[in-house]
Amino acid sequence: MTIGAFARLSRLSAKALRRYDELGLLEPALVDPVNGYRYYDPAQARTARLVAWLRRIGMPLARITEVIALDDGAAAAAIRGYWAQVEAETAARRDLAAFLIDQLSTEEAMTQVGTLGIRYAARTETGAVRETNQDAVYAGARLLAVADGFGAGGAGASTAAIEALKPVARGAVPAAELLNLLHDAAEQAARAVRDAVADSDGSAAPDESGTTLTALMWTGAQLGLVHIGDSRAYLLRDGELFFRITHDHSLVQSMIDDGSLTEEEAASHPQRALLLRALGGGASSGSGPDLDVREARPADRYLLCSDGLSAVVAGTELARVLAGADGPGTAVRELLALAAAAGAPDNVACAVADVVAL
Repeated sequence: MTIGAFARLSRLSAKALRRYDELGLLEPALVDPVNGYRYYDPAQARTARLVAWLRRIGMPLARITEVIALDDGAAAAAIRGYWAQVEAETAARRDLAAFLIDQLSTEEAMTQVGTLGIRYAARTETGAVRETNQDAVYAGARLLAVADGFGAGGAGASTAAIEALKPVARGAVPAAELLNLLHDAAEQAARAVRDAVADSDGSAAPDESGTTLTALMWTGAQLGLVHIGDSRAYLLRDGELFFRITHDHSLVQSMIDDGSLTEEEAASHPQRALLLRALGGGASSGSGPDLDVREARPADRYLLCSDGLSAVVAGTELARVLAGADGPGTAVRELLALAAAAGAPDNVACAVADVVAL
């Protein structure tokens, strides 16, 4: 079929079809070597319409190329996974928008600094199986951070990510500047990890090493969250309300989001460690870290941990320890003991902080 006839069949314009050809999304069945005219197989009409629909929902070109090569069932699952990711990212942007509206609407909130502080403890252990420790953890008056390195340069990557945050979180910051601080911190951490990976053992490909990063920065009555990968942050509020405040950037989490996998199935999935987003490594080609701003309250208790803890200890047990411990130090010791009792198959890092009035 000529491009004009195919355009009418597929209900797309000839201009759109030429554009899809240039992008490599939908190549003609035949191109006349003399005049360059494009000819299409009528069977391509369904694919052409699918490409158009996927473009309308904002799917990136590389992902569209993957989807149209799948059978119908797999393509449907891929689209569900993509849209679940879009909704999660939209929710994060909605929270940031609400924060900005609040800050711009309330002068008092914008100038409130130094009303809350934290008591904290942190520790990391190699575990019972690994020979080296690629986890890193830090707790200080304005910063709580956990990073889980991977690959030959993983230990250097996790350490570099946290070290890059320390100068950023060193001084008091007005609440209105917290978003800018988080953005700068995320960029500095990413650069530090790239440098650390590049300087690591030359026998390893740089894109095979990297790290997760989950960090909380305190300023006044608010705290900022920087998160990428599958390390986690949890909040215990009012001594009993326990929930996770981060979203894993992993393959199994995307499958849970699109309904193709349950939480129970994810725990034993063979690719449960595969990350979709991280600092450094092949996964870093996706979006950068999630940034969020949250209101802190006196008596809040936060837990940051690597998957060496969250993957082997149930959330109910984490909540029990956090609710019962008499302080951050006790909580950290008891959480690491739980990981050890579960076999500690991976490195473990955790940090606990209590929000207190100054």
